[in-house]
Amino acid sequence: MKIALMDSGMGLLAASAAVRRLRPDADLVLSSDPGSMPWGPRTPEDVTVRALAVAEAAARLRPDALIVACNTASVHALPALRARLEPAVPVIGTVPAIKPAAAGGGPVAIWATPATTGSTYQRGLIRDFAHGVHVSEVACPGLAEAVEHADQAAIDVAIAAAAARTPDDVTAVVLGCTHYELVADRIRAAVQRPGRPPLVLHASAGAVAAQALRRTGQVAAPEAPATGTVTVLLSGREGALPAPALAYEEGRLLSAVSPAH
Repeated sequence: MKIALMDSGMGLLAASAAVRRLRPDADLVLSSDPGSMPWGPRTPEDVTVRALAVAEAAARLRPDALIVACNTASVHALPALRARLEPAVPVIGTVPAIKPAAAGGGPVAIWATPATTGSTYQRGLIRDFAHGVHVSEVACPGLAEAVEHADQAAIDVAIAAAAARTPDDVTAVVLGCTHYELVADRIRAAVQRPGRPPLVLHASAGAVAAQALRRTGQVAAPEAPATGTVTVLLSGREGALPAPALAYEEGRLLSAVSPAH
């Protein structure tokens, strides 16, 4: 089995590691275009063009499924990606986990990029899945870029600023950008208020990894032998995980896997 994942940059690490943990025997293709990151501020047309290029680079390696491990690309480019690749390659998008977060009763905060915060797309998810639940939209300027470069000081500043804009009574935070999952523990620590119940974080990596297995007719087998390989594509060219990836547990897990030949 071969699963491809795509993003502008390192936002694909969390979902890649989730697939790796579910199926250590699966080959992974990690396709990104870090030179064009971030995609959030770009026009929908520009995002679609770039997403198609990154996806087609992965598709040339004949994966059994493609995970779009990027909220921005899922919002703007998913129809084009599916039109281009399916049915030969099932395409799995990433949607912020607003529905399960709202099911807990709230109040809920959604941390997302400035471009996504307040967007028609996000407001539609809130309208459809958060009936009667108070939802606060929290923009996180600079956080995805800081995570991409593993700039620890900038990560701290961006998280602290977003936490200050998050209401004290929230019981759950939706991580509306795949980059944020790489610093989930730091977000939890910043938002958790003394005397409040433990904060629940809702991410997407586990769900999209499980959906990729379902779409390929496979089941989780975490006990399988760790024979899967990892191929890294940077702007369509085979390379290695960027050095900042090693700052994260997910990156270290994937870097320990022998590359495909």
